Amino acid sequence: MEIRSVTFRGSFLKASTRPKEWFPHIAVAGRSNVGKSSLLNWLFRHNLAKVAKAPGKTRTLNFFLVNRNLYMVDLPGYGYAKVARRLRDQWGRELGSYLNHEERLAGVVTLIDVRHGPSVLDMELQSFLVESGLNRLVVLTKGDKVGRSKRRQMQEQIQKQLGIPSRPLVTSVTSGEGRRELLDAIAVMADSWKEPQQETAHGTEEEKRTG
Repeated sequence: MEIRSVTFRGSFLKASTRPKEWFPHIAVAGRSNVGKSSLLNWLFRHNLAKVAKAPGKTRTLNFFLVNRNLYMVDLPGYGYAKVARRLRDQWGRELGSYLNHEERLAGVVTLIDVRHGPSVLDMELQSFLVESGLNRLVVLTKGDKVGRSKRRQMQEQIQKQLGIPSRPLVTSVTSGEGRRELLDAIAVMADSWKEPQQETAHGTEEEKRTG
């Protein structure tokens, strides 16, 4: 997938205020300070996602319209203890509602710091995604911070921990590694959502003609 255009459409929390177009959503999730915003800016090649010096600053679902036919959704980071509990609870409710009920959600890109592996909260998110039947793509960030041997070890370990069919993708905003592979994987997730939509639309047209 080539990114030809990106537009920031806004920050929203409640379902009633989110963009209405029937485009697939690819959500990006991860622990606070895992590098979500930096990774999105790297993919977009534009500084559209706000990179905060302190973790826990993303408090809404941030929507970016890509190529006028796909939404990338920056989800609130989790696990930052200094955020007031009431705010964390609100994020949790709205985020859970989005992940459970958004029909346009094609998949979730889950980010894990390659240096540390999955936290308890990361494991909880993975379990939630499996139970919900959502497509998930596991991506290891900050690949330039570890050597090749350590990186390979972490890939194999995390693959076993999460029960995924292949090694997680390693990326590095600094070196540029993994950008093409990640974009291609995102395109596959979006296409997997579009196929049944197109089949339904085709079936409706057939019914109109034969009905």
